[in-house]
Amino acid sequence: MEPERSDSPGDPDADEQHDGHGGTVEQTDPDAEWDRRERSETPTERLDRNWADLLQELRVSQTGVQLLTGLLLTVPFQARFPELAPHQRGVYLVATSLSVIATGLLIAPVILHRVLFRLHARRPLVRASQRFAIAGLTTLGLAVVGVVELIFAMVLGGVAGVIAACVALVLLGVLWVLVPTVIRRRLGDG
Repeated sequence: MEPERSDSPGDPDADEQHDGHGGTVEQTDPDAEWDRRERSETPTERLDRNWADLLQELRVSQTGVQLLTGLLLTVPFQARFPELAPHQRGVYLVATSLSVIATGLLIAPVILHRVLFRLHARRPLVRASQRFAIAGLTTLGLAVVGVVELIFAMVLGGVAGVIAACVALVLLGVLWVLVPTVIRRRLGDG
């Protein structure tokens, strides 16, 4: 029987050092210290909270990506699909591919949890799931930009499609990258 591994506190991406016994010892993490002091959380409670927070965020994004993917998968069966220009079909295929990839990335934490179930691997679960979530949201954003280009191009023409896609890209970049980065830096974690 494999010995139980302990989950250690801190940021899932914090630097770790091997303890010589098959486990890891985390370097000092001010956030973990704050959680311990202000929340009276044990390291395991912190990892459980991080996992629960991540699952809640994934629930929101999974619904959106699944709806988008479902919509895109029905487009070729619509009467106007043959009217798409070759480049529009390319945009459609790229957007659909990105949406399917985003679906896979955003659902991957659930599969990972099932595979790691009862292995006391909350730390690697949270760490990997965090990366899947960021990659999935990035891919979802690119899929949305492609869909915006396709819709505006169909309704108003190619130039409008490119302009709308650029506006969507900038908007998502500001909301999903710039604003969080600025706030994180202001808090001193950047």
